[in-house]
Amino acid sequence: MENFLFNHLNFARNVTLRIAQEVTEEQADIIPEGFNNNIRWNLGHIYLIQEQFAFHFIDEPKLIPDGFRELFGLGTKPADWTIQPPTLSEIIELLQEQPVRIKEKLENRLTETLTTPFTFPGLAMNTVGEILTLSLYHEGAHAETIKALKKLSTK
Repeated sequence: MENFLFNHLNFARNVTLRIAQEVTEEQADIIPEGFNNNIRWNLGHIYLIQEQFAFHFIDEPKLIPDGFRELFGLGTKPADWTIQPPTLSEIIELLQEQPVRIKEKLENRLTETLTTPFTFPGLAMNTVGEILTLSLYHEGAHAETIKALKKLSTK
């Protein structure tokens, strides 16, 4: 089961990266009517939340670049940015290396109990494997948003 979960993490990330690598810097910043965020925000948010899901709840060091919380955290949006966001290629590079680092640090630890249980509406998670499974849902939801934003940005 452990290999399955890490393979699934890689699969989800590769889908996200395939979409991202077809986006221009200009497209990354378009916010269509009815949306609060753009492709750049969604990609940075995927990275930030995955980092928190993977490492925060077991007190492992996180690799979060300066400004990422302010730019890509819950409730943030590009309209409120006061600092320069990273380039698309910088975010893509972080997204590419993250699954490798997660596997290296969390291999053989999926049944480890979280130092702080995490509750998502209607779902309580108590182990590393459980929270990584939630991260698959999170990334998939944002990948679909990125696809919609990409489609709307080319019209």
